[in-house]
Amino acid sequence: MAESFIQSTFAERIGGKKFGKEDKIYKFEKIKRAKTAAIKAHPGIELIDLGVGEPDDMAFPGVVEAMQKECSRWENRGYADNGIMEFRKAVARYMDRVYGVKGVHPEKEIIHAIGSKPALAMIPAAFINPGDITLMTIPGYPVMGTHTKWYGGEVVNLPLKEENRFLPDLDAIDRSILRHTKLLYLNYPNNPTGATATREFFEKVVRVAAEYNIVVVHDAAYAALNFEGKPFSFLSVPGAKEVGIEIHSLSKAFNMTGWRMAFVVGNEKVVASYGYVKDNCDSGQFKAIQKAGIHALEHPEITEEIGRKYERRLRALVDTLNSIGFTAKMPKGSFYLYVKVPKGTRSGITFDSAESFSEYFIKEKLISTVPWDDVGSYVRFSATFVAKDLSDEKRILDEVKRRLSDIEFEF
Repeated sequence: MAESFIQSTFAERIGGKKFGKEDKIYKFEKIKRAKTAAIKAHPGIELIDLGVGEPDDMAFPGVVEAMQKECSRWENRGYADNGIMEFRKAVARYMDRVYGVKGVHPEKEIIHAIGSKPALAMIPAAFINPGDITLMTIPGYPVMGTHTKWYGGEVVNLPLKEENRFLPDLDAIDRSILRHTKLLYLNYPNNPTGATATREFFEKVVRVAAEYNIVVVHDAAYAALNFEGKPFSFLSVPGAKEVGIEIHSLSKAFNMTGWRMAFVVGNEKVVASYGYVKDNCDSGQFKAIQKAGIHALEHPEITEEIGRKYERRLRALVDTLNSIGFTAKMPKGSFYLYVKVPKGTRSGITFDSAESFSEYFIKEKLISTVPWDDVGSYVRFSATFVAKDLSDEKRILDEVKRRLSDIEFEF
């Protein structure tokens, strides 16, 4: 049978004629297959998934009840376009109350997003011309880099190294690169490292951005999940609003992952450009969800309770891993634990990558993690494993320790 003409019409940005034909298996698909094989090989044994990157609990009852109430209102039925003003005002109050960022203009400096991911995908459309550069931290979330390339731009990766506290070395960037850079993507607390940014680092970011006319996009999806004092916003640094924006998500902070609710806040011109692109891509999030989001933003104590759970679980994971030879360090934020993998085991097994270690963990111990081999070999553990209650949480953590207790790793 002749191949469909459609195969020859795909855009080069997604693979052109080769789209759908490549046999390369991506990391998360490999993990999925390894989990399936492990379950099949060990029927009746629970697979403990410590690789999930989303909250394990539902949104809190007050948020759900607000949604139920607003769903029945006639005035919420229509298009939301670039968002309702009530939500923008709630964001302004939230930024002041939680982060100490005062004076944010609801109409000019805030627009909602249908989740952080679409916002990151749309922003390059407003700034990137062929040949322009986006600076992206690695390891990390690649969406903005993907869309930069789709518009003919170039991505320059900034490695996050443990010896630099997983902060990019801005001084190491070639000045010729900075002169052609349009966007700088940052993400703190960081996925996957759990690192947090210091005020001094953000101050340097502002200076560099101002000197080279770079727009800073700070992905603050985990910003509210901070284990050391008050949550910290890039926009609280003097001059930050002159050079960039911040994207906040209700997914991680309020267990609202599937609700798809976020907001872009900061520089008026950047916000307006995102709003222009957004207006040509979607018609806004359902107003009832925005109003439920208002309830969430007005109750930051929800995030505090969620954060206490993640901190408790992460500390237990740190203790367990260190008891068998790892050098795990408690993260300062997010719900991730980022750990360097061992070279092998005393029984003769060797690990040439984080991916091989992660596959061993799944196959031999039925414990799933996420490998990262971008800058050294590390695995990411997540505190978002599913547990019915506190006793079930303890049972799972005890089981992790039991399964790992008979392995002698070599580092």
